[in-house]
Formats: sequence, C-alpha cells, structure tokens
Amino acid sequence: MCGPVAGLLPAVLFHISETIHRVVATAAAMALGTSATARAAADAQVCSVGTLKGLYLWTADGYTRLGGDLLPKSIMEGIRFNGDGTFTVPFGTVNIGGTIVIDISGGVGTYTVAADCTGTLSVTDGPSFSLYVGPGAQQLWMNQTAGGAGSGPGLGVGTATRLP
Repeated sequence: MCGPVAGLLPAVLFHISETIHRVVATAAAMALGTSATARAAADAQVCSVGTLKGLYLWTADGYTRLGGDLLPKSIMEGIRFNGDGTFTVPFGTVNIGGTIVIDISGGVGTYTVAADCTGTLSVTDGPSFSLYVGPGAQQLWMNQTAGGAGSGPGLGVGTATRLP
C-alpha cells in the first residue's frame, strides 16, 4: 500500500489489538468476579436437618448384585423430608435388569445433615447413602454407601430435585 492509507494501517492495527486486550481483560475479570460471588454464596450456606423439608423427586442409576450377577438398576422415587431427620417415600419403583421389581412406596428412614451440607440417608431395612445439599436445598446429590438387609451389595448414584 502507498500513500496516506499505508500510514494509517499500523495505528488501526494497534487500536484493534488494544480493544481486543481490553475486551479479554474485562471478560476475564467478569468471569472471575462471578465465580467468586457464586463460591461465596455456596460457602456461606449453613445446613442442618431442618434445611431439608418437603417433597423431592430422586432419580438414580447403578448396579446391584443378584444371584452372583451384576445387573443395572434404576430408581425413581419421591422422598418427603420432614425437617426433623426423618423421611417417608410416598411413591417409587426400582427397576433391575429391565424389570420393575420393587414398589418402594411407604418406605421410611432417617437422615443427617451437617453444617457443611454433607450428610447421610438411611432407609429402614434398606440401603444407606451419603448426600450433599446444594444451594438453597433445591437439589441433593446422593451416593449409595451400603446395601440393606437382604438387598446385597450395590452401587447407586443420583440427584434429587425439590418439587414445588
């Protein structure tokens, strides 16, 4: 390029480069600020058994050992937390290997929740789980830690979502 336009090219490129740097720096600062805010909100949450109150829909999948075979399982159930360390199961089914084998409606049990929002859930004469209560107690994450009487060893992981 020749003439006056050629002299403008370095200035235009410099301006574009500076603009890109400012946009990237601003985006990075916003992302870090949002993450810090979200972390602070999660860190500020203090939980107890009273944090869990109301009906949650829990879905889970995993494996269970039956007759020496490891079979896939899926679970869908309602869990009604009473806010006092007890819960009931108003509806639910367990599917093992493609067959619905257990209607778990009417189940009962106990749960604990520590200040850091971790806890346990134990079904009477059934499996036990570790759990984590998410922000605002809108979701729970549960991991099976033990089988129950007659249920044999198994593995199950799932999420429970609070229903309105």
